[in-house]
Amino acid sequence: MAKTIILKSIFIAFVALIFLVSLSRCDLLTKSSTNGFTTDLIHRDSPQSPSYDPSLSHSQRLVNAIRRSFNRFQRFNVKRATKSPEPDIINSGGEYLIKYSIGTPQVPSLGIADTGSDIIWTQCQPCLKCFKQNLPLFNPKSSSTYRAIPCNTTKCSLQETTCSKTRKNCLYYEGYGDGSFTEGLLSTDTFTLASTGGNRVSLPNIIFGCGFKNGGIFDGGESGIVGLGGGKASLVRQLGPLAQGKFSYCLVPSLDNKSNSSKLNFGDNARVSGRGVVSTPLVSKKPDTFYYVTLLGISVGNQKLEFYDKYSSLDFVQEGNIIVDSGTTLTLLPTNFYAKLKNALQSSIKLKQTNDPQGVLDLCFLTEKDIDIPKITVHFKGANVNWKQENVFVRTSEFSLCLAAQPVQDLAIFGNLAQTNFLVGFDLEKRLVSFKAADCGKL
Repeated sequence: MAKTIILKSIFIAFVALIFLVSLSRCDLLTKSSTNGFTTDLIHRDSPQSPSYDPSLSHSQRLVNAIRRSFNRFQRFNVKRATKSPEPDIINSGGEYLIKYSIGTPQVPSLGIADTGSDIIWTQCQPCLKCFKQNLPLFNPKSSSTYRAIPCNTTKCSLQETTCSKTRKNCLYYEGYGDGSFTEGLLSTDTFTLASTGGNRVSLPNIIFGCGFKNGGIFDGGESGIVGLGGGKASLVRQLGPLAQGKFSYCLVPSLDNKSNSSKLNFGDNARVSGRGVVSTPLVSKKPDTFYYVTLLGISVGNQKLEFYDKYSSLDFVQEGNIIVDSGTTLTLLPTNFYAKLKNALQSSIKLKQTNDPQGVLDLCFLTEKDIDIPKITVHFKGANVNWKQENVFVRTSEFSLCLAAQPVQDLAIFGNLAQTNFLVGFDLEKRLVSFKAADCGKL
């Protein structure tokens, strides 16, 4: 037994050492640049992810990602948030991960990059209830820069909190629609992120949740969540002048096994400019976490599909009717509008239809090759985004090519497949989301 414990401790120390080495290519810790910075986003199904399972086929990874989309949908659907979630073994927190370290000395951590939540949190010792994780748990007592946030302070008001009866510290609780949760002390410490420029970016006094009770659908690769939402507690808001309220990402094809990582940019590095940029207004709605924009319709060839249903009582497009989210794989559309898109594609693509061999997606064509699709344009308010095949279809087997969208009730989500090979920028000060076609693997 003692030998087993020693070997396990050595393994954890080795994993932590490798993680810290990969966090930076240099030994010098540099101060944050006032111009912004860029870091890597790791898709959870890529070889760089600790969740990567080489025994899974391309289609199996795809099905897992699609199931995560449906489970994650519960997080956004406020009307359903009070219902008991259905059990699922697939993590729905998000599709992309960020490497960072926390504390002094640094402890490696891996967070889910989540545009659908605000709070940053990680599992902490002593853990009263925690899910298994591969990296060592953060011990706040071992960090010289760690501070618990007292009650009745401005920092404590960034999140819904309560006050501990004994030490008068700020306690937080965050529950998600998919059944995941975290509970602990709202705290501050130094976070360090790797920059693609070769240096590390030191971020002092970041407010985060030190979670002593955490649970839900996690697979052990991650330590917690890095919130990139629009609320005050999110990382982009906390970065202040360094981010200037701006961040952007460029997502490589999500199931590509190449070594290229997607990129996450902040501040000046996050600017989306030049030829081909289109922008649509961010719509202010509750909760302010989510990135609401207005979808007017989608064109398939010469046929324009209006988002509203002329047979319903609503003969206009409601502002903020779709959420842009990097953590959802599929694009999820209201049932009536999805039916219009499906019918238009069926009439435009002259190929034999087939059932999805995975039993998940609705519209599939029988083909071994890529196909010539009609011009498909997504019409946002003030911005037309032209889709390529990789944004519209996914291959679920050697012979089936399926529409990467599904019908849902009440809510629409513009998922990450729809954003693949676009530079997508969020400017929270100017209240804009911008799109520019790009080869993300070469950025």
